[in-house]
Amino acid sequence: MAYSNFTLRKVKTDLHLAVEENTSLFPEIQPIRPSDYLTFALQEHLPLVTAINTEKARSELVIMPVLIEVRRYLQHQISLFSGTEFNVDATRGLEGRCDFILSRSLEQYEITCPILTIIEAKNESLKSGLGQCLATMLAAQLFNQQQGQSVEAIWGAVTMGTDWKFLKLINQTAFIDPIDYSIKQIEQVLGILVTTLTNEPLMNHRGTEDTEE
Repeated sequence: MAYSNFTLRKVKTDLHLAVEENTSLFPEIQPIRPSDYLTFALQEHLPLVTAINTEKARSELVIMPVLIEVRRYLQHQISLFSGTEFNVDATRGLEGRCDFILSRSLEQYEITCPILTIIEAKNESLKSGLGQCLATMLAAQLFNQQQGQSVEAIWGAVTMGTDWKFLKLINQTAFIDPIDYSIKQIEQVLGILVTTLTNEPLMNHRGTEDTEE
């Protein structure tokens, strides 16, 4: 079995996760202004994504530019993986490819811990990717533990590029944010993604354009 076989019901029954759907994960968001490059890219790419309407188009034309922006904002202190095999526990079905993995590590040739954020791309609905994302988040939690680098929370997101839903896993409890964020709220989306990748207050970071000076 692979991550893609997990539904929300299946992660509850097979992986024994408790799911909480009424907790706002980001009651306060420090927005991050996108660079001129990302603003231009989104203006150019979003009409194409709407017309093509496939996961590949959404991943390449919207999601990846957003994640590259986050990596640039954090001064390349994180690693970003796309479509990488992530086999952790085949006996529990925790194996297969991940759409995107973000790790607080400088190593880009190999996934190292701690993995902090998992992103799943969908072209149908956000709900359809919740189970798959949570299964991958649990795998990341186990991977970190196996490497002796446990972290308090694993974050995740299911996105169609145009819409984003965020999740959080602590121990065996999964939290699904009730709020969906639109790509039109890109400042909030960037702020949330940075929050999942750093324990430092966002105000300690300079904006993207400043870091490129």
